Amino acid sequence: MFDKILIANRGEIACRVIKSAAKMGIKTVAVYSDADRNALHVQMADEAVYIGPSPSAQSYLVQEKILQACQDTGAQAVHPGYGFLSENPGFCEMLAAAGIVFIGPKTYAIGAMGDKITSKKLADEAGVNTIPGFTSVLRDGEHAVQISNEIGYPVMLKATAGGGGKGMRIAHNDEECRDSFERAANEARSSFGDDRMFVEKYIENPRHIEIQIMADSHGNVIHLNERECSLQRRHQKVIEEAPSPFLDESTRQKMGEQAVAMARAVEYQSAGTVEFIVDTQRNFYFLEMNTRLQVEHPVTELITGVDLVELMIRVAAGEKLPISQADVGIKGWAIESRVYAEDPFHNFLPSIGRLVYYRPPDDDEHVRVDTGVFEGGEVSMYYDPMMAKLISYGIDRDQAIAHMRSALDRFLIRGVSSNLSFLSALMAHPRFVQGSMSTNMIAEEYPDGFHPAAVPLKDPTIIIAVAASMLRSYRDRAARIDGQLSGYERRVPRDWVVVMNNEHYPVSVVAASGGHDVEYDGKTYSVRSDWEFGQHLFSGTINGEQIFVQVERRNQVYRLFHGGSQADVSIVTPRVAELLHYMPVKIPPDMSKYLLSPMPGLLVSLAVKEGDSINSGQELAVVEAMKMENTLYAERDGVVSRIHYGPGDSLAVDDRIMEFE
Repeated sequence: MFDKILIANRGEIACRVIKSAAKMGIKTVAVYSDADRNALHVQMADEAVYIGPSPSAQSYLVQEKILQACQDTGAQAVHPGYGFLSENPGFCEMLAAAGIVFIGPKTYAIGAMGDKITSKKLADEAGVNTIPGFTSVLRDGEHAVQISNEIGYPVMLKATAGGGGKGMRIAHNDEECRDSFERAANEARSSFGDDRMFVEKYIENPRHIEIQIMADSHGNVIHLNERECSLQRRHQKVIEEAPSPFLDESTRQKMGEQAVAMARAVEYQSAGTVEFIVDTQRNFYFLEMNTRLQVEHPVTELITGVDLVELMIRVAAGEKLPISQADVGIKGWAIESRVYAEDPFHNFLPSIGRLVYYRPPDDDEHVRVDTGVFEGGEVSMYYDPMMAKLISYGIDRDQAIAHMRSALDRFLIRGVSSNLSFLSALMAHPRFVQGSMSTNMIAEEYPDGFHPAAVPLKDPTIIIAVAASMLRSYRDRAARIDGQLSGYERRVPRDWVVVMNNEHYPVSVVAASGGHDVEYDGKTYSVRSDWEFGQHLFSGTINGEQIFVQVERRNQVYRLFHGGSQADVSIVTPRVAELLHYMPVKIPPDMSKYLLSPMPGLLVSLAVKEGDSINSGQELAVVEAMKMENTLYAERDGVVSRIHYGPGDSLAVDDRIMEFE
């Protein structure tokens, strides 16, 4: 067994590998860039080596620097995590030449499966079901149009080296095909340094279900059942679960057998994932094989009791798999939510900055948090926006969903925007609860994006009762410290009005043992909590039922978050409530004459020049941030009067890219 391994990655996956290595008594070496000098994975490792500037192309992707770090520290093996160098056969060869073990599959398997065209041909030869398509590299956009017409729209354009939702576009006609080819190729070039593209038939209303496999160097190959990964946005997985609510035992067995056959066809070793597209009739087709650990591996670990990282390390050290296929079962249900630094209420734009508050729920038998950030740390513009993975576990799917919803309500993030509200909304969505998802579900259910109105308060009385109780706690506290003479103490009135979304809700609040009794609409709600003024999480019960509400105070307004919804609430006296009807409404400034950068990033291209007439919906510019290209469109007709930035320029949030007349 190894004495010391280096993790050629960052963030939550580096932290995850360090935990398993520590459990095995193996010392770890972290690598870090300028942006990651104080990162969590650097703090957790036994040693840390600086490898260069913040951009990954100058640090984490520089193979020679990783090799030098191994040699300088005496690391005997490298765990690549996922992304970066995890599926780079050249990196594996470099390590092997230096006598350093790569904790992953052999070079041949990585090369064969890393190229989607080659992998599809091998799948055909191995008897694995495949999607109809063109298994050669497309020359250009016109060639893509020609082949797409032969296959028949809709089609999926894919980068041969793609992964993680990057370098992928759906096209329904020739115009979309040309544009998608260019966009996907650019994205692939930026993310993988390889812009080769191919095309295949797009299966409509598909489910994305994958099989986890594990193999050793002694010819043993097993699968560890499936993961449902159908909830995706822009081909990026958002929520995963194991097992799938859609598969029956017969289909599960067939998919597992084909996944094992695929692994044997490339003499696979280590952990890997065979991904399938599954149609509404449970027909399944090979999509790709990921020759690495997957982001969503924790859900498999929770239902099987297997530590996949530990197995990867043991297999790399030459050990046999300690379990057989007969030992693999399914116990309980697990769900994973990917927590991103992005603003779901503004088209999921990336968010960067300091984590003023970062307090995930504590790990217990029902909740696990894999994270790579910490309170006071920075979310950088240079890397993927995922901050953490929140995983829940239950004896069945309903219980796993309930634990996830509770954990999301307790997950406190301030300083950067997060997608917690979106994740909570998905957890409560009827289609998810029923298990009737497809990879199109998010696009279908939120065609105009995700907005606060898309998550109506399931039970507004929760917010009303909590807000009233909080107000009474604050007022009672103020009365106690007001310094009044004995006999002249301030008396806190019991009658108030909760103002929410311009609606008025009269309440009466009286102190009770352990909290307050709130009377609203003829009913009494027993609110019990030890919440104190200034705390960001209200934890307590309403009529005996556990409740968690996040609290953000903004002057005289409380912004409350619960179950994916947010509400701006103020609590006033009945007289003030009457006067509110006469308050003037402030008109926001008209910013429609500017194209503002919605995020920090790089201006990739401009589609117009000064003096051009533009139409509403017309493409104006492309901004790249956190490895993704974002197209900016005109919101109204006009004329471009001035352009302030050009391709290659760095942008901050709200920088004025151009002006209109």
